[in-house]
Amino acid sequence: MQEKATKSAKRLLARRRRKESRHAANVNHAIAKNIVTEAARTGRGVAVEQLTGIRDRVRLRKPQRVTLSSWSFRQLGKVEVDPRYTSQTCAGCGYRDKRNRPDQETFVCRSCGVVAHADHNAARNIAVRGVVGWGAVNRPHAA
Repeated sequence: MQEKATKSAKRLLARRRRKESRHAANVNHAIAKNIVTEAARTGRGVAVEQLTGIRDRVRLRKPQRVTLSSWSFRQLGKVEVDPRYTSQTCAGCGYRDKRNRPDQETFVCRSCGVVAHADHNAARNIAVRGVVGWGAVNRPHAA
């Protein structure tokens, strides 16, 4: 239809684009609602790391690029925390060092000796930053 480039083909493509956009927004809303409902039920919060530049940082094959580009990070996450050094910082003692990451998947703290999966350690750090950020945003205003 794009090759045809007639007025009716363009209208049909625009209609399909809007339909797909509405579907993606609905799916994202349902996922976000489930996450927030579960967090509220368990008395927890939700923190998401800032994913700006993610498309520029990774090199992927074409099928993976399609998947990454079609996912709307912006729609789903509005409460974001700074991800810098989360994978190098110990979630237990807070010590940060490049050498805490001997390889891609392992985290070993050089200060307190904690051994963990690197992603799990980073997720714990993001959760702590989310709590701190949430508290800073939701403090009552001083009168």
